[in-house]
Amino acid sequence: MIKDLDRTKFVAEYGGVYEHSPWVAEQCFDDEGHLAADQPSDLAGPFAHQVEATDHTRQLMLLRAHPDLAGQLALGGELTAESTSEQASAGLNQCTQEELDEFTDLNTAYRQKFDFPYILAVRGRGRVEILDNFRKRLPNDMASEFREALNQVHQIAKLRLDSLNAT
Repeated sequence: MIKDLDRTKFVAEYGGVYEHSPWVAEQCFDDEGHLAADQPSDLAGPFAHQVEATDHTRQLMLLRAHPDLAGQLALGGELTAESTSEQASAGLNQCTQEELDEFTDLNTAYRQKFDFPYILAVRGRGRVEILDNFRKRLPNDMASEFREALNQVHQIAKLRLDSLNAT
């Protein structure tokens, strides 16, 4: 059971739910947010609470920990296992050269404007839908996009926790 895990085992099991940000699981454990969880998906709320309760600087670091979609890390096979699976499920590993070029251009423009990567929970979506969403979000203002990026990070985490229920 989740509540029976010690801190080291809990963080080893759930520290990767938020991309390269084990502090979320660590803080949840320290605040005893895990004690009411019977299954991994029950951690979605307590984990999101930790992110929402932290300061803007740490939230920005969390956003910056995410890779570009169909970016250089993906092309070089350097993503986390979770990100690799998620991007592959959306067909981002099968982009045409034209699509890769557009992703590169959009990733560059987005990072220049917002100083963090475009983040979207891509599981269950296709390349066309993702590119369309990317184009629509680029004109957003900083506050709206920061909020949307955090919402997407929470959705990614929830999907990752849901997938752990099945294992």
